Amino acid sequence: MVELLWLIQRLNWLAVVDILLVALMFFAVLLLVRATQAVPLLRGLLVLGAISLVLGGTAQLPTFSLVVRTALPALLVAIPVIFQPELRRALERLGRFNEMLVAPRRTETEMLVRKISDAAQKLATRHHGALIVIERDTGLQHLIDTGIRLDAELSPELLLTIFDPHTPMHDGGVIIRQGRVAAASCVLPLTSATLEDMRIGLRHRAGIGVTEGTDAIAVIVSEERGSISIAHSGRLIRRIEPAHLENALIALIQPSVQRSSMALPAPFNFQRNR
Repeated sequence: MVELLWLIQRLNWLAVVDILLVALMFFAVLLLVRATQAVPLLRGLLVLGAISLVLGGTAQLPTFSLVVRTALPALLVAIPVIFQPELRRALERLGRFNEMLVAPRRTETEMLVRKISDAAQKLATRHHGALIVIERDTGLQHLIDTGIRLDAELSPELLLTIFDPHTPMHDGGVIIRQGRVAAASCVLPLTSATLEDMRIGLRHRAGIGVTEGTDAIAVIVSEERGSISIAHSGRLIRRIEPAHLENALIALIQPSVQRSSMALPAPFNFQRNR
């Protein structure tokens, strides 16, 4: 307590500004790396650093302290190499900082879902296969880089054109980011889990695979059956009625929304991994 009072007495306006600038810098870094795959790695580094500080400060461990002091310069060199893709994307996001401060509103989500639902229903009617992935908090930049960058305004007409069998971009998946078509013809990972229905094709397996390690939502249209499915959290919701598709997507994207019209329609056929 005495030391705390001593620190408070030594505070002045310059010290307060200094502390605020450092806090703002750390906040900006965390804001830039959010929604990327660097978050778990950064969390692990912070935990490792905290453990090192605790052990080094409370126990007489000379060998451990020597290893930590020796490894620190190597980590300072390794971290930019490990985070190189994330740092590049973070600098790109820094140029669009005003977009990061605007949270998506409910009406924007409903418009996004309405466009995707409209396109999926028309694709199902025409028996055109499709795989539409909605990016959420977990970044999918590594998958966007495998496809054709578009950064185009989302519309049902654009999705119908992309997934037309006569266009060169109909293979692969489309990734939606912040209400825009980020890329088309993306290569998505297939699920390695054993599925109960062995007749499930590669498009559905890719939809499950992209949602296993992320919080993304995938809308899959079967070319053979003309049916619509949703993949979420590594599971497949099959044969969704077109009239229920929009409500189901809103319920998954915004689970906290308490509206009876947005409840998941029943019955749903869940395809779970064994």
